[in-house]
Amino acid sequence: MLFNRKPIALAVTFALSAVWQHASAQTGNTTTQTLDEIIVSGSRIEPAPAPAGKLDNSALSPLRAGTSDTASLLSDIPGVNLQGAGGTSSLPVINGMAGDRVRTKVDGMDLIASCPNHMNPPLSYIDPSAIESLKVYAGISPVSAGGDSIAGTIIAKTKEPVFAAPGQDPLFTGEAGAFYRSNGNAYGGNVNATVANESLSLTYTGATAQSGNYKAGGNFKSYTATGVPGHTLDRDEVGSTAYETRNHTLGLAMKGGNHLVEAKIGFQDLPFQNYPNQRMDMTDNDQLRFNLRYLGKYDWGALEARAYHEKVEHKMDFGDDKRFWYGTASNSGINGIPCSPISGSAPTCAAGMPMETESRNSGLTLKADIALGIQDLLRVGAEYQHYRLDDWWPPSGGGMWPGIFENIKNGKRDRTALFGEWESTISEKWMTSLGLRYEHVKTDADDVHGYSTAVAAMGNQFADANAFNARNHERSDNNWDMAALARYTADATQDIEFGFARKVRSPNLYERYTWSTWSMAAVMNNFVGDGNGYIGNIDLKPEKAHTVSTTFDFHAPNREWEFKATPYYSHVTDYIDAVRCRSGSACTAANTTTTNQFVVLQYANHTARIYGLDLSGKMPLGKNNFGEWGMKGLLNYTNGRNRDTGDDLYNIMPLNAKLALTHKTGGWDSAAELVMVKDKDNVSDARNEIKTSGYSLVNLRSSYSWKNVRVDFGIENLFDREYDLPLGGAYTGQGRTMSLNPATTDGMFGWGTAVPGMGRSLYTGLNIKF
Repeated sequence: MLFNRKPIALAVTFALSAVWQHASAQTGNTTTQTLDEIIVSGSRIEPAPAPAGKLDNSALSPLRAGTSDTASLLSDIPGVNLQGAGGTSSLPVINGMAGDRVRTKVDGMDLIASCPNHMNPPLSYIDPSAIESLKVYAGISPVSAGGDSIAGTIIAKTKEPVFAAPGQDPLFTGEAGAFYRSNGNAYGGNVNATVANESLSLTYTGATAQSGNYKAGGNFKSYTATGVPGHTLDRDEVGSTAYETRNHTLGLAMKGGNHLVEAKIGFQDLPFQNYPNQRMDMTDNDQLRFNLRYLGKYDWGALEARAYHEKVEHKMDFGDDKRFWYGTASNSGINGIPCSPISGSAPTCAAGMPMETESRNSGLTLKADIALGIQDLLRVGAEYQHYRLDDWWPPSGGGMWPGIFENIKNGKRDRTALFGEWESTISEKWMTSLGLRYEHVKTDADDVHGYSTAVAAMGNQFADANAFNARNHERSDNNWDMAALARYTADATQDIEFGFARKVRSPNLYERYTWSTWSMAAVMNNFVGDGNGYIGNIDLKPEKAHTVSTTFDFHAPNREWEFKATPYYSHVTDYIDAVRCRSGSACTAANTTTTNQFVVLQYANHTARIYGLDLSGKMPLGKNNFGEWGMKGLLNYTNGRNRDTGDDLYNIMPLNAKLALTHKTGGWDSAAELVMVKDKDNVSDARNEIKTSGYSLVNLRSSYSWKNVRVDFGIENLFDREYDLPLGGAYTGQGRTMSLNPATTDGMFGWGTAVPGMGRSLYTGLNIKF
């Protein structure tokens, strides 16, 4: 059991009852609007800054059949790229920055990746079929949506509750869908069902998806061994890319007048998800979440309050494509053989390397939109987040013996925030926004120990633990964010938005409190997928980004055609980069100088700068007897550098572009897409980052819609091109992945192979509304 559900259920019941009694006394029209849609003085105020991209249900529908990875739905938004991970767990990259530098809100909840490899990022808990809208703020985020991040903000929302019309019978509505994708033999289904009357709405949403390993467009490796007896992989098969996931959400909403109360319970049961760029695989991930929301519209504006709680139980070990048995008793050849890890006082065999994580994440938010006359809007709010993390590795034999390795013990990270934001429509042509946000972030962790507390324990465990335990672990950060923007509307076809923002992010618990210099332990703490090992640093300071950005928006009055250009520049002080470790078990002379092996690094504050340009646009090409033709495209360029060391920043996407020819006629909606990516030559030398070659791909997709039925089909990578993912990281998907640099005589993986992209894949999807 994740935790005692009865007290939480009672609390939710009483909260709903109290608010409902108040709501029932109100009068007016029903609203399920979010705060940025509140009508002020008869005209909708478009919050500033305008998001880099917004995807509603109509924009998302053509994409869902082709992916089980919700983050991949963002790939058509300017400035957004994807860092490779598991099949359902890509990490969004905004203007060259990823991970915890991006704030991701899922139905208003600040979810946190609770894993030393970030295998369970926020968007991995929501199936693509459940997403109703996605919004991305890049670089300059409003302080009401930002906080504890420097790259930008992603706002993901599931479907709003629906109710029967006044005087009508109760309704039963919903939709069901299924998909199949040929590469990896991926398939799954989803259902959404609602029963509702005028004031109550009950909704269930569920989805399941699974896939085997996918195949690249050609042979990308010279070996087939996996380290598992009798199990080999073809040279074009990308090991550790299989997954299975199941997600469920039950929602109850009540409305009265201009007030809405909604409670949601979500559960993820993920049996496994393997990772081609990590040493470990996810063998289980259970998440239980509660989300309670109140939304009300008043004469003075609107009020939104939210309370949420999340509990995660996460497990990792070596999956089917990675060697499981280690130690002299399991032999020292390519494949490990089963043996007895608990025989004798000093086991010579290890049965895998189990790793477990548990976290508790609770939050409260309160936000109000206050109309200040005809032209001004004041947005104020407060937030609180209480996060606890335990990360431990049970003994499995060999050197991982006899006790538990405490990676992070009783980690604490608490955030308290206050913000205010003033939007003013000065005239028909000018709008301004000024926001200020304060956050107090407090982190701490208990003392730790390794598998063994013996002085001579391998990997310097005894000395490293003692050195960590001798330090004061508590840290407190006082962070100030600011955003100032202006929008000038020259006429019905031209807008210019420009601004400046200061954004601050405090280190996460893994950056501050992982402590072991043992290469085997360090390599398990890696959330960037580069194959290297990482050591924490208690003395890390918060990152502080100062960003200037301008968006030139040219468009038709009805937005039939549009072109946007956004240049940006960010100067980041105390940017958390990494340097080769200087003292400890793995911090050898070879580790300091090698250029063609995996290495062990330690997090360190540096100064960095990132600049780039995002272009996007669309235009009609004309109409004829065959339908309506159009074109859309985007281009992204990012350049990042560590100004202290002169090194390039890690995982910066090279110049890339997309161009799509679109066609619509009747119920048909089709597109032919060309994807173009330049060579990645600017790489991080400290990490021995792998260079990748440029490539181009052709994708085709089409759909046909009736009133209640939609069929999608398409082909990804039409010509079955072989290519490497620029942000996919290092391939560690098979073999002796526990070893930092396995012996090349094993005929298995080593440094220098990038994770390849997927070869040709045909897909189809069916969706039925009822």
